[in-house]
Amino acid sequence: MNNLQVVIDSGHGGSDPGAVSSSGVREKDLTLMISQYMLEEFQKRGVPATLIRSTDETLSPTERVNRVLAAYGDNPNVVIISNHINAAGSGIQGAEGAEVIYALRDNSNLASNILTALGNAGQKMRKFYQRRLPSDTSKDYYFMHRNTGSKTHPVIVEYGFIDNPEDLAKIQNNYKEYVDAVVDAVIATYEGETITPLPGEGNYYVVQNGDSLWKIANKYGITVDELKKLNNLTSNNLTVGQILEIPSESSNTTGTYIVKAGDSLWKIANQFGLTVAELKSLNGLTSDNLSVGQVLKVGDSSGSSSSSNTYIVKSGDSLWKIANKYGISVSELKNLNGLTSDNLSVGQILKIPSNSPSVSGSTYTVKAGDSLWNIANKYGITVAELKSLNGLTSDNLSIGQILNVPSSANTYTVKLGDSLWSIANRYGITVDEIKKLNGLTSNTLMIGQILNLP
Repeated sequence: MNNLQVVIDSGHGGSDPGAVSSSGVREKDLTLMISQYMLEEFQKRGVPATLIRSTDETLSPTERVNRVLAAYGDNPNVVIISNHINAAGSGIQGAEGAEVIYALRDNSNLASNILTALGNAGQKMRKFYQRRLPSDTSKDYYFMHRNTGSKTHPVIVEYGFIDNPEDLAKIQNNYKEYVDAVVDAVIATYEGETITPLPGEGNYYVVQNGDSLWKIANKYGITVDELKKLNNLTSNNLTVGQILEIPSESSNTTGTYIVKAGDSLWKIANQFGLTVAELKSLNGLTSDNLSVGQVLKVGDSSGSSSSSNTYIVKSGDSLWKIANKYGISVSELKNLNGLTSDNLSVGQILKIPSNSPSVSGSTYTVKAGDSLWNIANKYGITVAELKSLNGLTSDNLSIGQILNVPSSANTYTVKLGDSLWSIANRYGITVDEIKKLNGLTSNTLMIGQILNLP
């Protein structure tokens, strides 16, 4: 492999067992087993490789670094792989999957390729990331990154969680496949290649700076709860480089489509009510070739295709939501499309009246103390309608979350128990203002009556 040289570090050892499972399995034994097999695989592929610890011996951080640098020196052709097994710690259950930590002096290519390859080998992908020393953020947190020269490329690979019995069993049963994946990823990166996630039940998204669960969920047309459940998340915290799984059937709300195995331009164009020529023109394509994971533009941000009188159904849509968006009734929408039920399927193409303007609607930002009920009540709709409008499957809200609300938010539908005073008080106006705005000469209201608001 030209000048590629690999240093393999078996984490822990000797008097330092590393993390230990409830059944007594020690991290130091697993990392040695992984590292010994890794050495064989690199050598089989003709790559010079050195194993830092080949027995159960205690190594200080200084001695470990000295052995690393003594192997091939500090040069840009050296990749250092420090093998470890993760542990979530007490009070945390169910953590699973692989992580890769890379040095501040490197870009993310190697770490990303390794993590993706492990995902292709069947392990859950958690994240690739860098970690800084709190006392000096210009330096790496881990000595294997910090003290191994300035030109080498060190990565710490965490293959899974030793304190999760299921994840531990996956490592023990599949470590050879995981090692093969890491070896292939290192060689591919050195040769300038990028590992592509294999098509599976889902697609993947890499967390970027500024991302939030709400922003990502909204991008792919799902709820925050669905995104958290799919990724076994127990909090709303994200880190840059974290890998999130997204439903394979999700088309995002920015009018794009992620190419999957078996797709063709004709198939995608047909799904979104376009011609192949329109799809190619929209994406600047000069050939019919596609690659898995490729992102194609399929329409505008509203979900409409290039045809102004059609709409593409997205995850979370309902007839009520779409009808409200275009200022028509559900009955009109069903009649126009010959629908006999309220069921919709993602990717379904609906006709909308050609003279129907797309109603941009309004949004509401969730504040402390809010609930679906008080927000729905504020805008004169039911909780069910509010959930449908936002594709929500639970009643949970988070502060700062942005909700779609009816574009006719300047009207209010009178409900049982309402009075002019209670409505005026809710919207911060006077009774006289409401009466004047609606041409009322008395204080009498009827259930279902629609009032104009400022």
